[in-house]
Amino acid sequence: MEEKKTPGKYTLNVKDKIFWTEGWGSLAVAVLIALFIRWSFIEAYVIPSGSMLPTLLIHDHIFVNKLTYGIRVPFSEKWLVKFNEPGRGDVVVFKYPQDMSTFFIKRVVGEPGDKIFYENGTLYVNDKPLEKEVPSTLAQEFDWLSDRDFQRDGKYSDSKSNYTHFEENSDGKKHSILIEKGRLYEQMGPFTVPADHLFVMGDNRNNSLDSRYWGTLPKENILGRAMFVWLSCDETIPGIPFPICNPLTIRWSRFFHSVK
Repeated sequence: MEEKKTPGKYTLNVKDKIFWTEGWGSLAVAVLIALFIRWSFIEAYVIPSGSMLPTLLIHDHIFVNKLTYGIRVPFSEKWLVKFNEPGRGDVVVFKYPQDMSTFFIKRVVGEPGDKIFYENGTLYVNDKPLEKEVPSTLAQEFDWLSDRDFQRDGKYSDSKSNYTHFEENSDGKKHSILIEKGRLYEQMGPFTVPADHLFVMGDNRNNSLDSRYWGTLPKENILGRAMFVWLSCDETIPGIPFPICNPLTIRWSRFFHSVK
């Protein structure tokens, strides 16, 4: 026998369907999905300073892989499950230990138990200096930087000619670093990295607030590993409290530039 449908029941079902497919319910579901993806998988960040030159430029917009090291308990620094450990050479985004509301990006140079020593522009890990050489492709690797890239942090008289570009080899991973000419006479350490901590440094070695100044980084502060640049611009639109690229100054060559 066919079921008799009352008008009230049919109207309620239609309203429910509209709410979840076309109304506020669908918007709420979309927001929850977006937040879940941002919390668990991938998140976008903007580079605010030149501490990672020449690897990352000011106003580079990057994607960060938040799943590579594991999954966290929501709204917590605790891991729900861990997949991998950060290793030497990884570029990581993390919560600044002295102000957890501030995000930093640096390169891991020391793992737990490593003995770190830095002197005259050379980094020593476990008493061995990391190989440092001038790239054979120096013109291609460094020429695209301009003097303006060195003047955005208030150093208005700075210029590219004040720096030497090297490639540093860490466990077979080569990455670019900058050493400021005439400022080699710096020394830090030796220092042994404690358990569950990392030693991080910026690639712009003389212009980076990193573990040399505020200490080691607790692993639980790490948010993820930098993947690639998805947008970059020379200038942002002024008068806006958050960075929006000026479309007239987009650096097209930076699109999909991987972070090594």
